[in-house]
Amino acid sequence: MTEVSSGAATSYPLTPTVMHALEVSKRGCDELLVESEWLAKLARSEATGVPLRIKLGLDPTAPDIHIGHTVVLNKLRQLQDLGHQVIFLIGDFTSTIGDPSGRNATRPPLTREQIEANAQTYYRQASLVLDPDRTEIRYNSEWCDPLGARGMIELAAKYTVARMMERDDFTKRFRSGIPISVHEFLYPLMQGYDSVALKADLELGGTDQKFNLLVGRELQKEYGQEQQCILTMPLLVGLDGVEKMSKSKGNYVGVTEAPSDMFGKLMSISDDLMWQYFELLSFRPLSEIDLMKQEIALGRNPRDCKVLLGQEIVARFHSAADAERALEDFNHRARGGVPDDIPAVSLSGAPLGIAQLLKQANLVPSTSEANRNIEQGGVKIDGAVVSDKALKVEAGSYVVQVGKRRFARVTLA
Repeated sequence: MTEVSSGAATSYPLTPTVMHALEVSKRGCDELLVESEWLAKLARSEATGVPLRIKLGLDPTAPDIHIGHTVVLNKLRQLQDLGHQVIFLIGDFTSTIGDPSGRNATRPPLTREQIEANAQTYYRQASLVLDPDRTEIRYNSEWCDPLGARGMIELAAKYTVARMMERDDFTKRFRSGIPISVHEFLYPLMQGYDSVALKADLELGGTDQKFNLLVGRELQKEYGQEQQCILTMPLLVGLDGVEKMSKSKGNYVGVTEAPSDMFGKLMSISDDLMWQYFELLSFRPLSEIDLMKQEIALGRNPRDCKVLLGQEIVARFHSAADAERALEDFNHRARGGVPDDIPAVSLSGAPLGIAQLLKQANLVPSTSEANRNIEQGGVKIDGAVVSDKALKVEAGSYVVQVGKRRFARVTLA
């Protein structure tokens, strides 16, 4: 049996269990650095029975999360199921700085009130993926606040400006004459110091976090610790199939969305994009996913596989029963039917302009969006397409539809 060295001339066997753990670690990942070191850590953990400490830090910069955020959470859960200690780190201190990763301008820092409000929902939603009973929750203000000015200066002395300027986004901003605030240099240092404080064996993050994760390795070395390995996951492409999933771009699936909305959005992705979603979001074995690809190449309808993906995701964030109902609802809509559970809305002011009706019924965010949908033929009243933006709707009860998934039973008086 092959053995691997894990420091101080100690060797541990590479058992089938260790190799399986390596396979699980690498599934869907972009990079695993350094793979030989991680293999040695896994072998040592199995031989000694001491679980590895695996860290994922998220700054609570928004009120909730979407399924793009769960890509790294899924990986964390997979490693958790292998018996390792996962640490869900809420960056309540680093949020006050603002992560400059991928930014072409200084990110405005959040207030303490915003951070605390967002942090309350972050872990609750992350617990839809992680096992709460086996998750260590930490806040980096625990060790960052006590550092003080002296400690911050001592930490800053452990990293050079030249190394900091190796960051691609810093380099681009400097060359373009775009200001870089000094406090932005502190962000990767503080994130790296989190790894020192937690004695992390592995840190996870998106591909845009690679520089910050590497800083953690270097700082651990400076503090005389065994260096963490880093594992980066791809950024999930949004529903549009072009840009990364983002709430600001409207191409996202929220983890708290209604089951039918979540399922409908997942069914809307392209057949090609479906495979990235399977690899990064599904817990199905890769062998099963490969078999699906083979069956589709032989003539199976890709829709069948997309249904399996949609139901798996809905069941994870809701329930298996909700997933079944979402499929029934989707099929009903596809046949031109109206869902059973659409919201009922009572409005006054008849006759009411169609754009105002759509806005007041919460079917669109604005009258301009209402007019855009009318122009595109996406508005129906009782199944009839509305083409006149000047339409005045008289008093009565109507089933109003915008697009494929937004319905309301409107009673207008």
